[in-house]
Amino acid sequence: MRNRSRHRRRGNRSGNSVQGGQGQGNVQGGQPGQNPGQGQGQYSGQNPGQRGGRNRNRNRNRNRGGRRGRQQPQAPLQRTEAEVEFLNKTPITPNEWIQFEKGSDEHAMRAVDFLCPVGKGTRGLIVSPPKVGKTTILKQICNAVEKADKDMRVLCVLIDERPEEVTDFRRAVNAEIFASSSDAGFQEHIKMAQRVYQEAVATAAAGKDVMIVLDSLTRLARAFNTAATGTKTLSGGLDSNAMEWPRRFFGAARKLEEGGSITILATILVDTNSRMDEVIFQEFKGTGNMELVLSRQAAEMRIFPAIHVKNSGTRREELLLPKDALEKVWLLRRKLAIASDMEATKTVVDLLKRNPTNEKLLAGIQGSL
Repeated sequence: MRNRSRHRRRGNRSGNSVQGGQGQGNVQGGQPGQNPGQGQGQYSGQNPGQRGGRNRNRNRNRNRGGRRGRQQPQAPLQRTEAEVEFLNKTPITPNEWIQFEKGSDEHAMRAVDFLCPVGKGTRGLIVSPPKVGKTTILKQICNAVEKADKDMRVLCVLIDERPEEVTDFRRAVNAEIFASSSDAGFQEHIKMAQRVYQEAVATAAAGKDVMIVLDSLTRLARAFNTAATGTKTLSGGLDSNAMEWPRRFFGAARKLEEGGSITILATILVDTNSRMDEVIFQEFKGTGNMELVLSRQAAEMRIFPAIHVKNSGTRREELLLPKDALEKVWLLRRKLAIASDMEATKTVVDLLKRNPTNEKLLAGIQGSL
């Protein structure tokens, strides 16, 4: 009797299993003779091992799909023939002074001439917090260079700028204006910057001098960050490949021994409460050979030009300034070194107001090194 009942139970179990696998019969979860997991659900008629196999296969497919969908590293940047010719020439330290005072009597231009002189081939950063007068300084630079060195081509590049600012630049500046305003997409910002870069490289490769005034390097880097296809995100949300082309752009500034030069004066934003902007600034800090640092504190006190005198300067300025002017500048810096930052700025502004030319200003500095 016991053997017969066992055979009957086995038969019922096997029958239920077949019915569950075909989706037929009255088999419902919880009835006698039903295997665990059987019933009318998605996995009806399957044992736990079969369900696990399906889940594992699905996870594998998802992982494979994720690897296929992941963006690949950005391909190496291609170089044009003009750029290859430009890069094959010999870069040297800037040794020809662009004297802004010859083209402008504005206090900011005169201050730049002896605090952080600009030469042909200078790679300069204008470090600027918001609302300190950088736009005014850029306009003055463009107009001063146009008058001081008429053989130099001046390209003014405005990236992601307010539309009304673009209009103002076009009306106030005689330089060539290349603008991509804030209502344009990042693709337009990139195309316009690449166009300017290629024009500047071709001009320098032909043995001529060109200056790029860029506002701003920060927004240019942000545009490339939006378009980046890297696989790694750095601090501040910056893509690992985003800085490759902006560094290439800024690094193009140089004086060529064979003739020709690219001078770049680019603004870079600080104190914007943006972690990304801070990371971008740190990426470019120290890569130039000239820095003009603007002071928010001076601007808030309505002291213009709001230049941070102690932090502004040019590397190898002795190759640009005449010897007598250089000695006076060093003597002035020595006296300002013991003053506070604001006192140093006020002293320079007062000297500019009292003396109509830099020659008279420096001549009035008494003492010896």
